[in-house]
Amino acid sequence: MRTRLTHALEVAQVATGIARPIGLNVALTEAIALGHDCGHGPGGHASEEALDPFVVGGFDHATWGADVSLLPLNLCLETLDGVRNHSWARPAPSTPEGEVVSWADRVAYVCHDFEDAVSAGIVDTEELPVLVRERCGVRRGQQLGAFINAVIRTVHSTGVIGMDAYHAEALAAFRAFNYDAIYLRGASRHQASAVTGMLRALVEFFSVHPELIPDVAARGYDRETPAEALHDAVAYVAGMTDRYACRSALTYLDWPVDLLPTGIDR
Repeated sequence: MRTRLTHALEVAQVATGIARPIGLNVALTEAIALGHDCGHGPGGHASEEALDPFVVGGFDHATWGADVSLLPLNLCLETLDGVRNHSWARPAPSTPEGEVVSWADRVAYVCHDFEDAVSAGIVDTEELPVLVRERCGVRRGQQLGAFINAVIRTVHSTGVIGMDAYHAEALAAFRAFNYDAIYLRGASRHQASAVTGMLRALVEFFSVHPELIPDVAARGYDRETPAEALHDAVAYVAGMTDRYACRSALTYLDWPVDLLPTGIDR
C-alpha cells in the first residue's frame, strides 16, 4: 500500500520519465515532484478540510507546502512555483517542468490508488470502466505506459505539455471512477471525519499551549500574539506524521481511542 512518501517517489518517476525524452530539466522536475505534497498534514487531503478554518483564505496543501513547509530550504523560485501550482485547482505552473509534474501527479495517484484498492479488495479490475480498460489496460504498468507515452507524443507533435484527447478522456474517466468507488465511499468519508475532528482539536489545544511546541518554546512563546500562536499551532500540527498526530491526541487530549483514524499503527 502506498504512503504519501511513496506517492511522491512515484510522481518523480513518472515526471522524470516524461521530462527526459522531451528535453526538460530533469533535476528541476524531480525536485518539484519530490516536494509537491509536502504541505499535506496528517491524513492527507482530509487535513485541508480540518485546517481550513484556522488559515485566512483556507488551507491549501500546495501553497502551504511552498510558502511554509519548504521555506527553510531556500529552494529556487522555479521549484517553489512548481510545488505551489501543481494542483489543478491552482494557476498553471510557470515552467514546463512544473506542468509535467502536475500531469504526473494525476497519472500516478489514479493508477496506484486503483492498484491499492484492488489489492485491498475494495474494487475489482472488472469494475474499471470499459473505456479505461480498452485504452489503457487494467494493470498499473500498462496504464502508466499509456499515459506517459501519450504526454510525450503530444509534446513532440504540438510543443504543448498535455495529453491527447483519446487518453485524456480515459484519464478523466479513471479518476471519476476512483472518486466514486474509492475516495468517496462510506469508509473513506468516515476516516476523513475522524481525521478532521482530531486535527482541529489538536490545533485548538496547541494554540493555547504554544509552550509545548518545541520551536516556539525555544524562541519565546510569551511574546506571541494570539494570531501568531494559531499560525504556529497549525504549522506544528500540519507537520506531524499520522502516527505522531494520533499519539499527541492521546497524550494531550485524552482522545478516545475509538475516535482515532483507523489503520494507523499507534
